Amino acid sequence: MRMEAVLSTETQRLDKQALVRVYEDYSPGLYRYSYRLLGDQDLAEECVSETFSRFLQVIRRGRNPEGNLRAYLYRMVHNWVVDHYRKQTPQVSLEAATHPDPEGDLENRVHNRQETEQLRQALIHLPHEQRMVIELRFMEEWSHDQVAEFLGKTVDATRALQHRALVALRQTMLGLEEN
Repeated sequence: MRMEAVLSTETQRLDKQALVRVYEDYSPGLYRYSYRLLGDQDLAEECVSETFSRFLQVIRRGRNPEGNLRAYLYRMVHNWVVDHYRKQTPQVSLEAATHPDPEGDLENRVHNRQETEQLRQALIHLPHEQRMVIELRFMEEWSHDQVAEFLGKTVDATRALQHRALVALRQTMLGLEEN
């Protein structure tokens, strides 16, 4: 039986250890994801906290999240961010996903920061679903199946979105380098 199925069954009964495992297993990824979307450490922490608070409310009401628990929690984070930035474009931060070598020389660190900023700018300009595919596939290391389930699309549609996103990123990055 998959860990998610065990956790899901145990969380229905409000098993405290199961809930702690859910938090420990998923909160780091949820934080990275929300931080990239929000670009603010405090807001990302608030988002994750509120996500787990809402998750507990769902469990207490006896409603079991159906399907993939991780996708369900990421969807809750996504909805929180959408609610927070309903009229603004979310700022994508790559700091949580990239770690420059502290031993590297100053020139390399500056170059890495410039590349990170260019990638952040390119991601901001992608359509929402394309940005989601890139973030989940490459930054969160989800499989195509998991991304497809999260987006409610087929795996083939997700692969097509990923391809279009990578082409658009490449074109945008080349345009930014020329400027």
